[in-house]
Amino acid sequence: MIDHRNTTVLVTGAGSGIGKALAEALAARGAFVVLADANEAGVNAAAAGIGANALPVVGDLVNPEAAAELINKAFAWRGRLDLVCSNAGIGHNKRLKNEPFGPETERLFAVNLFAAVRIAQAYLRAIEPSGARGRLMITGSENSLSVPAAVKGRGLGLYGATKHGVLIMAEWLRDESDGALDVHVLMPGAVYTPLIARGLPDPTMAPPELGLIMPERCAELALKGIDARTVLHSHARSHRR
Repeated sequence: MIDHRNTTVLVTGAGSGIGKALAEALAARGAFVVLADANEAGVNAAAAGIGANALPVVGDLVNPEAAAELINKAFAWRGRLDLVCSNAGIGHNKRLKNEPFGPETERLFAVNLFAAVRIAQAYLRAIEPSGARGRLMITGSENSLSVPAAVKGRGLGLYGATKHGVLIMAEWLRDESDGALDVHVLMPGAVYTPLIARGLPDPTMAPPELGLIMPERCAELALKGIDARTVLHSHARSHRR
């Protein structure tokens, strides 16, 4: 197990769902956690639940400057940044054949893909002068690998495209970082986040083939993958096709 005591971690999308669960799990291991989210009320509540080891930061990753600002604030707080969980993401359910490429689609790619690239770039720039080795985990999606039977017909084509972009971007990032950055990609299936809760108020009513897990379990699996230094870690549905 990686020792996170007194380390500094940045988690984006930390106001709810997987991000909140990751922040709580890392704080429980002794880490100081910067929680970032566009939802001010959510991120403040999540940080308050953790206590003195948490710093809430409000920022919208659609803004091209936001990624570097988050990295800089983490360093300003603690003088170091040992792990970045680039987790922020938004959902999207529209069939490709009907999709207008307007502001909604642009926001999808900006948050789910481009922000992850900008965070990686800013993190590498920040650790380069000291020669420190960084660790980055990006949240992708199992839905970027195929069209599982459990979600067929739900219009996840563009969402899946953003997450598939994350996967190949991370592969190239590993190739280009010259050992300065350990890169992980978390590939969850269905996790009971606010995105799913809107259409499924009671998680116990989820169909078995969805393979739904709670955010806390997802965070547990994510940290287990980091501990094992696994490049790609995921949880699989009971019926993938």
